[in-house]
Amino acid sequence: MVTFLPRLPGRLADVPSFDRAIGGAESNVACTLARTGHTTRWISRVGTDGFGDHLLAAIADCGVDVGHVRRDPLRPTGVYFRTAGDRATGAHEVAYYRAGSAASAMTADGLDPAALRAGRILHLSGITAALSADCLGLLRELTTRRPGRPLLSFDVNYRPGLWRDTARARVLLDLARGADLVFVGDDEARDAWGLHGPRAIRRALPEPQLLVVKQGRAGATVFRRTGEPGGHRDDGTGNATFVPALTVDLVAATGAGDAFAAGFLSATLRGLPDRDRLRHGHLWAAAALTVPGDLATPPSRPYADRLAALDDTAWERLRLAPGWTDADTSGHRADEEVPTQ
Repeated sequence: MVTFLPRLPGRLADVPSFDRAIGGAESNVACTLARTGHTTRWISRVGTDGFGDHLLAAIADCGVDVGHVRRDPLRPTGVYFRTAGDRATGAHEVAYYRAGSAASAMTADGLDPAALRAGRILHLSGITAALSADCLGLLRELTTRRPGRPLLSFDVNYRPGLWRDTARARVLLDLARGADLVFVGDDEARDAWGLHGPRAIRRALPEPQLLVVKQGRAGATVFRRTGEPGGHRDDGTGNATFVPALTVDLVAATGAGDAFAAGFLSATLRGLPDRDRLRHGHLWAAAALTVPGDLATPPSRPYADRLAALDDTAWERLRLAPGWTDADTSGHRADEEVPTQ
């Protein structure tokens, strides 16, 4: 969908002008991964309108394959407007205009199965499930465990504005159970499912091989399931790795969740250990947190690897300010100098 970002802080009723940008959790992840050299494909549906043209061109410019995006002549491309404030605050407003959009008409029958299975990872978002009954059916089809499917990654992405009540949002828990890798915020799990704390979330979601619980400014925990399917049941609560979040000079809090998922997925594709997967997630999230828009260019792979290899003390002392992702080309090293406000 197309995102409209306010040029000034304030209520939607008071903001006079907006800047246009690309939006959407899955496309954000694909663009971020593509910007660091991964091969990515975005599969979706947009209208045959100017906004659809813009989305396809902008996402392709990031290096993403958009050849399997369908154009819908009868339905418009979805759009949404948001305020500049932090999503976690009560003052934050989001206005979605996605009912009847081209993306809401996606169905399992309308997608190319070969294109879906071609990658090493298939990444989905719970936002799609909220768009229509057809989209929910699509997600249910894709999260059904079948032989030969790619590693299935699912970001819960609970958005209260897209669900009429939390009872309906329980379907996200069912979808997550069908995934191999799940991303969920502890605040999302509390609001959507009434679960409190990472271990309670893991006990409710024992099926995924990997469960990543994002804990805001505290950090993130990844649970890894052991044992073979059908064998001894292991809820994975004893196989946890926690990595604290980084100190960041915040510019805007949007887009960080998608960037975190992209960083974790990048490290997963490279076979890095769980601690380093979380650290790459934090680093890529920090790139998004230090720019005004939803989509940021992550640090180069060598630079991110160097920071991810810091010892625990140096990692916890690290502080990242706007422009830090250019440090490896400017000669500045974030692990040697700590910027101050």
